[in-house]
Amino acid sequence: MIKLSVPHLAGNEKKYVGEAVDSTWIVPLGPFVDEFEKRLEGYLGTGHVVALSAGTAAIHLGLVMAGVKAGDEVICQSLTFSASCNPIVYLGARPVLVDSEETTWNMSPQALEEAIIDRHRLTGHYPAAIVVVHLYGMPAMMDEIMAVANRYSIPVVEDAAEALGSEYMGQRCGAIGLYGALSFNGNKIITTSGGGALVCPDAEADKRVKFLSTQAREDRPYYYHTTIGYNYRLSNVSAAIGCAQIEELQQRVERRRAIHQLYADGLENILGVKVHCNPTSDFDSNYWLSTILFDPEIIRRTPDETRMFLLERGIETRLIWRPMHMQPVFADSPYYGRDCAQRIFENGLCLPSGSSLTDGEIVKVISAIKDALS
Repeated sequence: MIKLSVPHLAGNEKKYVGEAVDSTWIVPLGPFVDEFEKRLEGYLGTGHVVALSAGTAAIHLGLVMAGVKAGDEVICQSLTFSASCNPIVYLGARPVLVDSEETTWNMSPQALEEAIIDRHRLTGHYPAAIVVVHLYGMPAMMDEIMAVANRYSIPVVEDAAEALGSEYMGQRCGAIGLYGALSFNGNKIITTSGGGALVCPDAEADKRVKFLSTQAREDRPYYYHTTIGYNYRLSNVSAAIGCAQIEELQQRVERRRAIHQLYADGLENILGVKVHCNPTSDFDSNYWLSTILFDPEIIRRTPDETRMFLLERGIETRLIWRPMHMQPVFADSPYYGRDCAQRIFENGLCLPSGSSLTDGEIVKVISAIKDALS
């Protein structure tokens, strides 16, 4: 089976995990956690990263730190995985969903401003935060989005779970908004088996996130709490894996980009199929997942029919995320935009993109796609 995206372990993972076990530091916190945070900070070019148990935990704490509270509204990109949106509800806030634009498939700056203006008109309040996603590693139009957010003084939380290693105008994704969430789930660019991190704007925020993520325990000789905390810190064993993985990070990113180029070259002459690529030199996706878009007026086989055709030949693909405004759980959430996100969902497909895949396996995928659409 040619899988979509699996962990790529080819470095010091066993060595570092052994060191963690031998030291008996197998609980949350420890020297590998500190080292992992330091290495992430060096890579991102920011001095404040807190390692956490999941990317979802990072988004949750990013919203907490942005000041979101029960009864608030938070704008979220509709075309995304549910973990971008769920933490809004954890806080008792209400998601306001926004359409994508055609170029990056990410949040439309125009729909964003439309939503902000209309929510203020209807409620008398501006949304408390904006969650923007770098879908499949493709950077969003951050200059335009940040300009809109700044115009109304709304903090931006970047969901960069799929975008570690991606850059927008020379800046690492995750370090552009007020807060940035990263994920190290098993299918990501690098993994800690499960885990995440929150990129913070300054030392004070870093300290506060560490406090909240360790059950908000006050500095006393007994357990004392003045606020609600969370059990969100990354374990030392997981961080040991992360330290080994980040040593290979740039190679993993370069390999995914090379795989994407193979797809772009191999599929460019198929009428009705478009490989999703960086729109300009301002965008530098890590291509966590390479994706294609079908023209339904030309291609007779649907993405799901293509998915099943490829699966029968031992190739795993995935349909594009179903937008949040099309999910039953968010059916009552306001939605702004038109049908861009829906059309991408209905006509898109994610291709095998793991950095351990060989050129020969990618050629096999390309050949199978051609057979499916012939």
